[in-house]
Amino acid sequence: MAEAPALQEDIPHAAHPLEPLCAEEIRAAVAIVRDEQNLDGRALFETVELREPDKAVVRGFAPGQDVAREANVVVIDRTAGRSYAGVVSLSTGRISAWRPIEGGQPHVLGEELEEAERLVKADPDFLAGLRKRGIEDVDQVVVEGFGVGDFGAPEESSMRLLRLHLFYVEAPADNPHVRPIEGLVPVIDLNAMTVMRVEDFGVRPIPPDPGHYRADDQPTLRQALARLDITQPDGPDFTVDGHAVSWQNWSFRVSFNQREGLVLHTLGFRDGGRERPVLYRASLSELVVPYAETDGDHYRNHSFDLGEAGIGNCVNSLALGCDCLGEIHYFDTVMADGHGEPIARPNAICMHEEDYGVLWKHSIARSATTEVRRSRRLVVSSFYTVGNYDYGIFWYLYLDGTIEFEAKLTGVLYCGALDDGETPRWGQIVAPNLNAMIHEHYFNIRLDMSVDGDENAVVEVEADLMPTGPDNPYGNAHGVRETVIESEAQGARDIKPELGRYWKVINPSRANRLGGPTGYRLMPGANIKPMHQPGSPFMKRAPFIAHDLWVTAYDADERFAPGDYVNQNPGGPGLPDWAAADRPLADRDVVLWYTMGVLHIPRPEDFPVMPVEYVGFMLKP
Repeated sequence: MAEAPALQEDIPHAAHPLEPLCAEEIRAAVAIVRDEQNLDGRALFETVELREPDKAVVRGFAPGQDVAREANVVVIDRTAGRSYAGVVSLSTGRISAWRPIEGGQPHVLGEELEEAERLVKADPDFLAGLRKRGIEDVDQVVVEGFGVGDFGAPEESSMRLLRLHLFYVEAPADNPHVRPIEGLVPVIDLNAMTVMRVEDFGVRPIPPDPGHYRADDQPTLRQALARLDITQPDGPDFTVDGHAVSWQNWSFRVSFNQREGLVLHTLGFRDGGRERPVLYRASLSELVVPYAETDGDHYRNHSFDLGEAGIGNCVNSLALGCDCLGEIHYFDTVMADGHGEPIARPNAICMHEEDYGVLWKHSIARSATTEVRRSRRLVVSSFYTVGNYDYGIFWYLYLDGTIEFEAKLTGVLYCGALDDGETPRWGQIVAPNLNAMIHEHYFNIRLDMSVDGDENAVVEVEADLMPTGPDNPYGNAHGVRETVIESEAQGARDIKPELGRYWKVINPSRANRLGGPTGYRLMPGANIKPMHQPGSPFMKRAPFIAHDLWVTAYDADERFAPGDYVNQNPGGPGLPDWAAADRPLADRDVVLWYTMGVLHIPRPEDFPVMPVEYVGFMLKP
C-alpha cells in the first residue's frame, strides 16, 4: 500500500515563492504521486523540484502571504516501461498535470548505475571478456555509465538503455579513470535491469601508469606554501535571510535543483532609493562534452551533463580552506534521491567576498593628487563531479554593477587504451598506452533578462569601419553600428572579435541621465565554433551550439537549450525549434542563451589530474 500523502498542515510554511522545496514537501510530493499513480517499489524519481510560480506572483509577494506550492515531478515507471512528467499541487495534495514522456528519456540515476554494476559483474559473458584481458577479480573493475545517444537503432528510441565503460584499479583508492579496460562494453536494459549484450571491440593492453595524484601517494612533496590568511575582522559585508542575499547595492536569491544545480533569481541593483531589476533568472542550461575519437564506441560520447547526468545530483559538499577561503557563508540544499527520499547536501553553495585589485584610479600631476578605489566582488559558487570531470560554476557580482559568469574545468581526462607503439589520430598520448581523446566543452547559460523591467529589446553592437576615401582621408575613421534584433528569426547570432561585437539588452521606455535607454551589455569571452560536422548525430542533438547567442521570447517552460529530455533523443525540440516560431522580440520579455566552448587538446601536463581551465563572459551596465 502506498504511503498516505502528507497533509498541507504538516508542511512548513514557505517564506518566499522561490524557496526551494524542503524535505517535508519532497516527501509529500512523492507520496501523492505514488498514491495517485499506484506506483510499485521499482519506480524511480528523476526529478522532484519546485515548480516556480509566475513572475507576477513572485513580484507581488509580501512577507507573510500564503504561497501556493507546486512541484515538478519526473517518474521512471520501470515495471510499465514508461516515464512520466507531472505537476503536483502541494496546496491541494493532488496531481494537477500528468503526461507520458515521448522522444527521449529522463537522465540516468545513480541508483540505476549501482544496480547495473551489480548485475554486470555477475554476467558470464562479461566475466569471460575480463578473462580475455587477464582480469579475474571483478573488484578491480570500476564501472562508469555512458550515454547511448541516438544513432538510429530502433532500440535507442524504444528502450531505456545504458552503456558501461570499464576501468582497472589495483586498490579501491586508486585513480579510477586512467587505466581503461578498452573495448569491452556491456549494454544494459535499465527498465528490465538485464544485460542485453556485451560488445567486444578487441583487446588492448591496460595502461600501466596508475595515475596517482593524491598527496599521500607521492614519494616527495614540494615545500608547503607560506601561510596566507584572509580575514574580515568586522565580518562579511553581505547579509543573508534564508535564500535572500544583500551585498552592497545588490540583492538576489539563491536556489538549487537536480538538473541545473546553482540558480540565481531576481538580481537587482539599488540606485539611490530605487531598486532596479537586472536579471530575473540566471542558470546553466546545458553542459555538453563531445569527443573526436572514432575507435570502438567512442563516437557515441556526447556527454550531456545536465540532460543525461543531472549535474545537480553531482554537487560537492565544499570545505573551508580547500574549496573556499575567507569569511564564508554556505547554503545547504536538499534533493530527492531516486527513491524519492530527501537527501541533504551540506555546504552545496559557497558565498564569500574577494578583493579584486584596483577598481579605478587617476592621478593629476598638476595638483599632485591621486584617487584610487579598490574593487571587491561577491562570489557565489558550487562544484560538481560528473564522472571523471570536475566543474566549478561561479557567479561574480562587482561594485560597479558588473555581473560575471565563470566556469572552472578540472578533474581527470577521459582516456582510451593504445597498443604498444600506436599513435592516436584523434587524441594525444599523455602516459604509456594512454590516449587522451580530443574533445570540447560547451556551456549554455540561460539569462532571463529584466533590465529596469520586462519590456526589453536586444541590440547588436559592433565597430563600423569606413574605407579610406573622401570621408576618411587618413583611414582612421570608425564608428559604431547598432542593429535591433526584431524577431526570433534574427535572434541566432555569432561573435565577431575583429569588430568587437557584443549585444546589449535595453529598456526603451527608461532613460539614463543623458536621455538614452538604460541597458546591460553581454561581453563575450574566448570561444570556439562547433567541431562536429553539420548533420552529424551530435549536431542534431546539440544544434544550439551552431550559434554563440540565441534570443527568444520568454516562455517559462523553455529552460534547456537541447530540450527537456536529451537522453536518447535524436534532437529537439530545443532552441532552434522555439526560435522557428519567430516571435517578436522588440519591447518584450526576452531570454538570452549564450554558449561558450573550450577545445581541449590534452597535454601531458593534464595527466594525472588537470589544472583548472577557465571560460566565461560578463554583463556590464
